[in-house]
Amino acid sequence: MQNEQAWILNRARLTPSKLALIDIQSNRKWSYEELSNEALKWLSYLKNEGIKEGERVALLAENSIDLFPILFACGLGGFIYVPLNWRLSKNELISIVKDCTPSILITDEKYFCLGEEIFGNNLVQIAYVLKIDPMEYELNHQWESTNPWLMIYTGGTMGNPKGVLLSFDAVNWNAINTIISWNLNCEDCTINYMPLFHTGGLNALSIPILMCGGTVVVGNKFDAEEAIRAVDDYQSTISLFVPTMYQAIIETDYFKKATFPTVKVFLSGGAPCPKTIYSHFINKGLKFKEGYGLTEAGPNNFYIEPENAAKKPGSVGKSMLFNSIQIKNENGNLCKGGEVGELYIKGKHMFTSYWNNPEETKKAIINGWLKTGDLAKVDRDGDVFIVGRRKDMIITGGENVYPIEVEQCIISHPKVKEVAVIGISDARWGEVVTAFIVCVGAGEGFDIEIQNYCRKQLGAYKVPKKVIFVDELPKTHVGKIDKKQLVELQSEKN
Repeated sequence: MQNEQAWILNRARLTPSKLALIDIQSNRKWSYEELSNEALKWLSYLKNEGIKEGERVALLAENSIDLFPILFACGLGGFIYVPLNWRLSKNELISIVKDCTPSILITDEKYFCLGEEIFGNNLVQIAYVLKIDPMEYELNHQWESTNPWLMIYTGGTMGNPKGVLLSFDAVNWNAINTIISWNLNCEDCTINYMPLFHTGGLNALSIPILMCGGTVVVGNKFDAEEAIRAVDDYQSTISLFVPTMYQAIIETDYFKKATFPTVKVFLSGGAPCPKTIYSHFINKGLKFKEGYGLTEAGPNNFYIEPENAAKKPGSVGKSMLFNSIQIKNENGNLCKGGEVGELYIKGKHMFTSYWNNPEETKKAIINGWLKTGDLAKVDRDGDVFIVGRRKDMIITGGENVYPIEVEQCIISHPKVKEVAVIGISDARWGEVVTAFIVCVGAGEGFDIEIQNYCRKQLGAYKVPKKVIFVDELPKTHVGKIDKKQLVELQSEKN
């Protein structure tokens, strides 16, 4: 007997020999039957380790096809899968591990030593489990579809990481909604260089395509030439890259010459996409569009016909088949056409709660609607445009950076008197983290010193790419630093 949460086993039963996963770096290929067997190996191992339903299984490893069997084993066993961002500093990872209290930490060979430093208890390398035999899967209980399957960490309002709990319903309905709304099928193939600790790497295309019987090609560290060649080499039909990746892709000689005959559409996500990138694809007769999502919902929420996207770059289109949206003004009333307001989302693909954080959960979910914190508007055709973020969050290269976290790091330097961190628009990165600093007694090369200082405490993508020294920071009438003025001044200079 199997229930709907065992769909990966049902997929293997329906199409056992169909190619499910390909690893670009190792050239390993798994059919759905092989993927199923690998998942059962992990289920056997985790059960033998005494992992119980609801306990957390943390993972610290770079992209490879080996991560998917662990993901599905957690689903089959009722364990909560917690992929960790290996780009974070050791202290940041320690903080997350303390928060989620995993029963086991799984690593690849590269991150085993770091795993020992952040979690010295129950640790195992992926390579070890690959050698054991799979177990027979028996469903001896019927767990609820509202039970948690994934917990993906995202930044909080003040920069503190929050564990976003995603139930079976949330993950599966996002996949179902994507398959139906985007017309995915078993012939689809995606190239995935998005990190598999992000909802974009897991839920944007990988899980939906595996659910419908297609093929997911996994790349490790992004290389523009390798990635765009892979689109042709593996006959990809639909792939997602962030704008910084696209910026590098369009500069390759291969992109300039290739025609990509198998591609239905190129997708962009993770950050606002520069219109100049659209033009490179449109000029080649290629279909290109962008989407919108967040860890707490989806991340797939909209659909737009590529032909329509070409006419109105920046639009994400209309909400998909099984979710709803509202745009409200500051008074809580629905916005009229063209009016900018905050975006709210509702659907079974929404997260359940923030781990151990009922206060933030209550702020985020209002009468069943997710309050996104993002600003949007609708044109007269009903197509949605995301026009900004209500919060100060910076999106650089598809990664979220919260200014206060960077500010707290920089202000701890003894020569820094004041600091303000903002995001400045950038064609390559979407936004670049920019620090305005008032310092005392600093000499030549202090900007490099600040960047190195940050690297010791923060993930590399949080380190300011620009450091600007000023005599004083603009203030509001109540004495607060006026970041709006900083943005305007920097925009004028650019």
